[in-house]
Amino acid sequence: MSNAVALTEGQFNWIYNTLSFGLISMIACTVYTLVSQPRVLPKYRKALVLSSMVTFIAGYHYWRIFNSFHEAAGDGYSITVRGANNAFNEGYRYVDWILTVPLLLVEAIAVLALAKEVASSLTTRLVIASALMIGLGYPGEISMDNNTKILWGVLSTIPFLYILYVLFRELGASLERQPAGVAATVGRLRLLLIGTWGVYPISYMFPLFDIGATDAFVWRQTGYTIADILAKCVFGLTIYKIARMKSAAEGMKDE
Repeated sequence: MSNAVALTEGQFNWIYNTLSFGLISMIACTVYTLVSQPRVLPKYRKALVLSSMVTFIAGYHYWRIFNSFHEAAGDGYSITVRGANNAFNEGYRYVDWILTVPLLLVEAIAVLALAKEVASSLTTRLVIASALMIGLGYPGEISMDNNTKILWGVLSTIPFLYILYVLFRELGASLERQPAGVAATVGRLRLLLIGTWGVYPISYMFPLFDIGATDAFVWRQTGYTIADILAKCVFGLTIYKIARMKSAAEGMKDE
């Protein structure tokens, strides 16, 4: 397996601009959710703080990924992917996910303002499951052996399926007491989360599809970045929408 992928000029610029777009999207959403807190009731502001934390953490790691990609560029548009100090570091994504994925789930619970016992139980189980999902996926991500990649991919799918169960069965049972329109919006929120998360395993498995190393690298970086923007920025904006709806239902007037 080569230690570098030889990109064309177009492929290099595509990834460069994609990572740049991911970075500025995270920064913009962080600012927006921070300044929007006065527009919701105090009890829902925790969800917006968590959303800001998610995109801030992601923005920091996109800055590191962006710099790593630039530093890994060798002769022409060749990117060193392993075996050197300046190799492109995919590990930044997993450090980001191990922090942000649990926070995404916690902010979804926080915006619903569920009973303390229910919220605590859901939070504990979802955080543990999400950490296992990310942690088990990493050995497969960095492995060059397809069998190893498949093994760890299957193992990481187990907590993912458990998260699906909790989100759709147990969290769904808590939506009946939400104001009109909120349950439907939360339902779409869950679909957004699952739909965007579905991009990650597809991108993870690109090397298994007999796709050339260069094409796999391009599509993996593209898929991960698009999924991150949807799962963090669009998700966070939807959380803000729910907080606004619930605040209005409880008597807060628009400014």
